[in-house]
Amino acid sequence: MTSTFFSDGEDTGTGRKPRSAFSGSVLDARKRRVRLAMIALVMLSLAAVAYAATAGASDVSTPRFLLGLVTGDAAMDIRERSVVLDIRLPRVLMGFLVGASLAVSGAVMQGLFRNPLADPGLTGVSAGASLGAVLIIVLGNGFAAPIVSMMGVFALPLAAFLGGLASTSALYAIATRQGQTSVAVLLLAGIALGTLSSALTGFLIFLADDRQLRDLTFWGMGSLAGSNWMKLGAAIPVMLPGLVAAPFLARGLNALALGEASAFHLGISVQKLKRYAIASVAAATGASVAISGGIGFIGIIAPHLVRLAIGPDHRSLLPSSALLGGMLLVLADAAARTLVAPAELPIGILTAAAGGPFFLWILLRNRGQMAL
Repeated sequence: MTSTFFSDGEDTGTGRKPRSAFSGSVLDARKRRVRLAMIALVMLSLAAVAYAATAGASDVSTPRFLLGLVTGDAAMDIRERSVVLDIRLPRVLMGFLVGASLAVSGAVMQGLFRNPLADPGLTGVSAGASLGAVLIIVLGNGFAAPIVSMMGVFALPLAAFLGGLASTSALYAIATRQGQTSVAVLLLAGIALGTLSSALTGFLIFLADDRQLRDLTFWGMGSLAGSNWMKLGAAIPVMLPGLVAAPFLARGLNALALGEASAFHLGISVQKLKRYAIASVAAATGASVAISGGIGFIGIIAPHLVRLAIGPDHRSLLPSSALLGGMLLVLADAAARTLVAPAELPIGILTAAAGGPFFLWILLRNRGQMAL
């Protein structure tokens, strides 16, 4: 699968030099394209956040709200300020953080497994994180009450992190043999782990009371409803380290695309890279699932669109994927709040509707390289 990520003559961030002056000019053009793409993603992300913060059933327009903040317009009453600043803004920021985490997790997993199909949702990692979260939700008033009382608002994201960590570690151990990862084994192992986690989750849901059952049903389809500044503050300590650590994995992931032996000879500590990558994915995915429930395909859509636009170098792929993933989820959440207003669609329905065809396109595009 190396050819999926790198082509001859590219600077992969591993110390290889361009083979010719022509290659150097190609690299210069690529660097300019990367810079332009990053600037465009930053501007589009800011625009998406501004739009989503003032989009919804309540009649608060983006231009009017921004103008009111700048000019101190007294006509913008307390209710409008409260809707935007206390309800929508933390939700939008949470959505951007979750989308960025899922996208970066997908990019890291694709680099770690060296194939384009790895994704937290498709490989059972999200299901494992969901199991940890549901365990705390259902048993939080009973068997796990002392743990929940001790951990407070951090109990849910930490439980999901541990569930995601267990799933990611098991998946890597099953799918990787002698440094090689089979796409078929990866998908089948992910299906098996996801099915097992879903079965255990279903049993816990069976034990839930009516109130927990209603919450879990809507949460399982993906939603940012109920996001507030307190939940955002609880999620950041778990999710942010994974996002911050991801760029430091870029050089190692670039080298790993050449094979574990080549990465070792380039000075990469492969085992440390694996451990850090797995912990990063587990933290980001686990906390995301704890907050938003089942939101799939962001981790496979964002990295692939970025890779098509600016290339496979993880030094630019990871931050660009974070920006695009955050923007996509913010816009999906805005659509979920406005399409059937005043009701609200689960975000997972929208991401699945877009991600399913996208995943089939990836399969058709790469089927010649995926001999089972």
